[in-house]
Amino acid sequence: MSTCNELSQPHQPHVALLPSAGMGHLTPFLRLATKLIHHHCRVTLITTHPTVSLTESQFITRFLSAFPQVTQLQFHLLPLDPSTANSNDPFWLRFEAIRRSAHLLSPLLSSLSPPLHALIYDVSLTSSVIPVIESLHISNYILYPSSARMFSLFSHFPNFASKAIVGDVLEVIPGLKPIPRSSIPPLLLIPDSLFAKIIKEDSPKLPKSNGVLINTFEGLESEALEAFSNRKSVIEGLPPVLAVGPLVPCEFEKGEWDEPLKWLNEQEDGSVVYVSFGSRTAMSRDQLREVGHGLLKSECRFLWVVKDKQVDKEDKEGLDEVVGHKLIEKMKEKGLVVKKWVDQGELLGHKAVGGFVSHCGWNSVTEAAWHGVPILAWPQGGDQKINAEVVEMSGVGLWEKSWGWSGDDDQMVVKGEEIGKRIREMMGKEFLRVQAAHIREEARKAFVVGGNCERMFKQLVEEWK
Repeated sequence: MSTCNELSQPHQPHVALLPSAGMGHLTPFLRLATKLIHHHCRVTLITTHPTVSLTESQFITRFLSAFPQVTQLQFHLLPLDPSTANSNDPFWLRFEAIRRSAHLLSPLLSSLSPPLHALIYDVSLTSSVIPVIESLHISNYILYPSSARMFSLFSHFPNFASKAIVGDVLEVIPGLKPIPRSSIPPLLLIPDSLFAKIIKEDSPKLPKSNGVLINTFEGLESEALEAFSNRKSVIEGLPPVLAVGPLVPCEFEKGEWDEPLKWLNEQEDGSVVYVSFGSRTAMSRDQLREVGHGLLKSECRFLWVVKDKQVDKEDKEGLDEVVGHKLIEKMKEKGLVVKKWVDQGELLGHKAVGGFVSHCGWNSVTEAAWHGVPILAWPQGGDQKINAEVVEMSGVGLWEKSWGWSGDDDQMVVKGEEIGKRIREMMGKEFLRVQAAHIREEARKAFVVGGNCERMFKQLVEEWK
């Protein structure tokens, strides 16, 4: 494990990181912090308490235990009345609480010793953090926790919001395949939603940052990265867009996952389909049970991670209550079903795993790409349909577009027969395995010494020095 000797590095850049709420936002920050430590930076992690989920708290604790040289700076937020924020999503409410408390960062950051060279913050905090940073004369960088394709929509949001969409097609950036209206996060189409409000305020502030870091790489998103390489054709004043991915799973993330790994060790290579819909997605009970039936009908071995509540602290019921006792008993013959946090990176890297049914959260997509695991995309909300487009365009997976958003008023329950059929299709396509293996090699080329990812980090560190 890499460490840095602070006393022996007199010109060591000092970088602070400010993540937002949710594992989808926290994970890339801590992986980025690990890379910065590897490149001999002094790192300060700014944390808010309490975290929304128990998993976030445990993840931060493991990171700080692994890297005792990291300074933890606790950021105490002002209370937020949810009725003033126009949202009932606990993660988005935390975003808003951080934004409204951002002015309190100034004395915290200015008191750090040695002084900061740069602050890297979550994109959802842009318009609130930039005035603080400007007053302190510190370089500032946005970490964008989704795909470069999704960033194309974010960066063009003022144009998008002011134009009517013709049919189902939204032209965002010349040279990029158009984004269908049906792929746009639903909350962006509701002007007074908290999600739309934050993006409306943040997007115009992009030119005031020194750069945007995105967890992606050429082999996965060549089209989008090529478009951003010519910034003038994208948006006036856009700062450099830096592909710093893949930000891969780290040693500190590994926990005690004996049961899934022991079970996987007993399976044939490439025979298991891994099923997980991320840390925030909570499917309806009816849909969960159809997923179970679909796994049985697929006739594949499977490892299924079940989630029943949006916030893990509220997830109290057992598998029998959530999925049903009879179905769980049937499934024991073909697979393993668990209802707890797992080290997804380690599971995807296991030789027995040959496919991944995923909601297409961006961390999940990049982890699958890193390990060369084909994806069956089943987006549930937010940026996930746009990420599924990347999965499909890159050739690393399949996407059944008729399966609707989770929580749609008119959403039909996808039946087990159809789920099973699509799983068999994914697991049986040789060209998917070949393309996933190719992207795996491209990810590793970016990551090794001399690769694009390493060059980006060296460039940043030299700028800070």
